[in-house]
Amino acid sequence: MIDFGFGLSRSSAVRLDEVDLSLYKRLEELEPQVRTCIGCGSCSATCTAGPWSGMSIRKVILNLQRGRDIEKMLSNCMLCGKCTMVCPRGINTRHLILSLCRIYEKK
Repeated sequence: MIDFGFGLSRSSAVRLDEVDLSLYKRLEELEPQVRTCIGCGSCSATCTAGPWSGMSIRKVILNLQRGRDIEKMLSNCMLCGKCTMVCPRGINTRHLILSLCRIYEKK
């Protein structure tokens, strides 16, 4: 077998019928603004912690919508608020992170 220096990664397909959206639904109840996120990445681009910790509000919301665990990402947020200042939709992302932390505390 010839080694070409790369391999196949596992499928990233998500079966939306089988996804547990309970955390995302709770977040929607607390923060209805989350529905207006367009995933532009402005928040991720300005995040101070992002390059070193993998923190990204965009990824947090996307992973919640896919039923994945985001607790480690939340612990990397410095709550500086830069992401809130650049959001074109005016989402208070800092408050969104705090609400998610509260949801995980109750869990």
